Amino acid sequence: METGVYIPIISDYGFKATFGNEADSLFLRTALQALIKSDTPIREVYFDKNAFEALTIDSRSGIFDLACTDENGSQFIVEMQLGLAPHFVQRMKFYALHKFNTVVERGEFDYANLPKIYAIAILAKNILSMTHFHTVANLRSEEGEIIDNQMTFITVELAKFHKQVAEIQTDLEKLVYTMKTLHTTEPTQYPAFWNEEWLKRAINELDTRKMTPEERAYFARVTAANAEAVNAEKQKIQEAKLEVQMNAVANLLGLNTLTVEQIANAIGVSIDFVREVQKMNTDKF
Repeated sequence: METGVYIPIISDYGFKATFGNEADSLFLRTALQALIKSDTPIREVYFDKNAFEALTIDSRSGIFDLACTDENGSQFIVEMQLGLAPHFVQRMKFYALHKFNTVVERGEFDYANLPKIYAIAILAKNILSMTHFHTVANLRSEEGEIIDNQMTFITVELAKFHKQVAEIQTDLEKLVYTMKTLHTTEPTQYPAFWNEEWLKRAINELDTRKMTPEERAYFARVTAANAEAVNAEKQKIQEAKLEVQMNAVANLLGLNTLTVEQIANAIGVSIDFVREVQKMNTDKF
């Protein structure tokens, strides 16, 4: 991920400095209100220190978890995902149900007054079949009627957002545009809405020109750690792909019906690769 004057909001550092900024929650509160499409301002948020802390183990190119509660008791889980995530919906269900169980286990509820739970996923890639960039899901009947809205799943897919500055009107559109473009925008090309207080404060947190020496050092450490994690993940993927290809070649060789050239074309590997697998299998016996 390229970084210019501004650190990407969708980086681990950027997400923590904006969404996870406990000293100044204006951006988070406005962003949450936009994401859940509420007309009622969120005036307070209390960060949950126990449920989801720091980077998750399965970071997959950068995931950061945040859990908080507003002044009305509504629960929010926010998750960022940069890489491909075919099973992301299942993970969000797990997080939301974990939060639900936490509330129940504390005995701080009755069925008539369960707190609302919003599980919010912000993804750089596409995972859903819908064409719109913002999806809100509740428990519904087969006719689409809402059965229960106590638990809401919200997905934002940045790759599906294509509006230009002149078309942007809502806070949700401003948020997504900023998340997608801030780190590639020159300071002289500011859209006017970046001067709105909630966005201005977040952008200031991401301005590398305003960072203290301590912030620069921390940013360097986080960036290095994330790069190492990404490289390790890529290595795992490459090794898994290689193993699949080797097994596929070995299986076709075992049939004794195809030539080396035909196997190479079928699997999408080189002839030398097939011959190497062939030699390995011969050496075993």
